[in-house]
Amino acid sequence: MSATILVVEDETSLQETLKYNLERAGYQVLVEGNGSRALGTARQAEPDLILMDIMLPGMDGVEVTRILRQDFSTPIIMLTAKDEEIDRVLGLEIGADDYLTKPFSMRELMARVKAQLRRVKLIKDELADQGKNSPTVQTFGNLTINHVRREVELDQNPLSLKPKEYDLLHYLGLHQGQVLSRDQLLQEVWGWDYSGGSRTVDVHVRWLREKIEPDPSQPDRIVTIRGIGYRFEG
Repeated sequence: MSATILVVEDETSLQETLKYNLERAGYQVLVEGNGSRALGTARQAEPDLILMDIMLPGMDGVEVTRILRQDFSTPIIMLTAKDEEIDRVLGLEIGADDYLTKPFSMRELMARVKAQLRRVKLIKDELADQGKNSPTVQTFGNLTINHVRREVELDQNPLSLKPKEYDLLHYLGLHQGQVLSRDQLLQEVWGWDYSGGSRTVDVHVRWLREKIEPDPSQPDRIVTIRGIGYRFEG
């Protein structure tokens, strides 16, 4: 069965272009040009991926994404007309998985869509095989990661993690003691097949440290490997 993609874009010409190219690539496409309607459609249809324009009439894409992230981990690629770092970080901080700055090539968009859908499939396949190859639950002192339920506890108290924070911790936990480069984390956790977005990794590591480290300023669980990336000590 082909993946279902929800396109949330109020610019008619771009909306039609995205719908045409996505359907041509074999995807089922739903389209909304209003934030409030998009929220309802996303909840009802539960698409496999969402393309979310930031600037929308009524409820903007940032608010729609923020609300959706309370209940869904569906990959969301933000579309923005502003090529500014604050917009990019804002999109990622609210739980988006990737972003594209307008104007963008359809070839690049298709590559990002495929990368996100592939990442989700790999995670699902990994979870399905965990009984054979990976631990269902990992415990690191007072920190517990339940890989099947996607739940994390610290001192037996549940931690509230954003979907991408969990995905990052999940990957770190399964690769305890290994040095992981920023580019490797971008590819495996975010599905990005290119370098240059290391700030995204650093921001999410900082958030995780604030939640799981006894002293985030002197982390001993997620250790920085200068010039390379990080190592999870547990």
